Amino acid sequence: MSVDVVILAAGQGSRMKSALPKVLHRVGGKPMVQHVIDRASQLDNAKLHVVIGHGADQLREALAGQPLTFALQQQQLGTGHAVAQAMPAVGEGVVLVLYGDVPLTEQQTMQQLVNIAAQGKLGLLTVELADPTGYGRIIRNERQQVVAIIEQKDASEAQRAVREVNTGILALPAKALAEWLPQLSAENAQGEYYLTDIIAMAAGQGMPIEAIQPGCEQEVQGVNNRLQLATLERWYQQQQAEQLMLGGVTLADPARIDLRGEIEHGQDICIDINVVLEGRVKIGNNVLIESNCVIRDSEIADGAHIKANSHLEQAQVGAGCEVGPYARLRPGTELADKAKIGNFVETKKARIGPGSKVNHLSYVGDSLIGQGVNIGAGTITCNYDGVNKFRTEIGDGAFIGSNSSLVAPVQIGAGATVAAGSTVTKAVADDELAVARGKQRNISSWQKPRKA
Repeated sequence: MSVDVVILAAGQGSRMKSALPKVLHRVGGKPMVQHVIDRASQLDNAKLHVVIGHGADQLREALAGQPLTFALQQQQLGTGHAVAQAMPAVGEGVVLVLYGDVPLTEQQTMQQLVNIAAQGKLGLLTVELADPTGYGRIIRNERQQVVAIIEQKDASEAQRAVREVNTGILALPAKALAEWLPQLSAENAQGEYYLTDIIAMAAGQGMPIEAIQPGCEQEVQGVNNRLQLATLERWYQQQQAEQLMLGGVTLADPARIDLRGEIEHGQDICIDINVVLEGRVKIGNNVLIESNCVIRDSEIADGAHIKANSHLEQAQVGAGCEVGPYARLRPGTELADKAKIGNFVETKKARIGPGSKVNHLSYVGDSLIGQGVNIGAGTITCNYDGVNKFRTEIGDGAFIGSNSSLVAPVQIGAGATVAAGSTVTKAVADDELAVARGKQRNISSWQKPRKA
């Protein structure tokens, strides 16, 4: 059985006060509509259709490269009209209707609705709210069967007292949907074609309507403004934090960590406050991450210690390494086991060997550094001539004195020493000492400047 998933994402979202289409605003570092796509794509035999309108070009660009069919809604004339734009590409199986600004509906909930529709029924997702203001109310008959959905602006006082509301999410046979959509009318307070009117059509024609409810209210929480976006973000982060703790991670404060991607982790990890994990992050066992660190698309091996205020991006940190505080590991950094990167050190596209140390105030870029190397404070690998990048190679056991400049391309041999304050432009052989300084002169008769 084919499953056509229609994701409505054409609305302007004027209450967001943003030039960005509402569905592209992010929860957990991912556009809301991408959450919906990722979950819906897990359904068997699913074909996804995204209805776009406001900011259509931005949506096409943001979602490019995915197996999606786009349907353009030129005028926003309601949910029924939006679904109709996708129908020419829909098959003969089941249609599941989702919303790009309702990002956290679980795949299991979607599957339940699909299973109901596969039996020739209409599957409807409802939820009971303490305050149902603004939502369409679920109308049931004396046998508690769903017979209609009444939008709030069209509802009577008695109907407005109903707390069970429509989420807008439903599934039904495609044949029935194709029959009922052309029968929708815009004769209502909004002047729009409500998809919800097909509920009464289904009831009128004897199609069974089976309503289910999600595991929690947030699963069907839509976003209309930035307050709601922030509220949903914090709930999402709470769920992420709980999963980390259940998996063996100690969080100093579960309310002060942000996960904006996917994390693979071991056990006995300790993470302090205000840590941000983005993209794909892998953390081994017995890792300590201190406060205010940002780690993006990186791997951290067993026993590593990431000290406070450090930033890692597309970096690999070996077992037992120490990084920071205030270190920045840029893309292409690879630290072998027990390497040390200290405070205010920046690395980029650098492979640093086992046990090597870059402890203070240095920049190491486009470099291959051997085992047991010590790089003194203020050292710079001068890797860029204004046009091209060049590599610095430092052999095992070398010692680079403080405030040295290594002008690439250059090789420092194993066991070699570069004297502090040197500017090295030529290769240094194994075990050699390189001294490259201007000659010092001491002037005994020099007079200090005086204020006029």
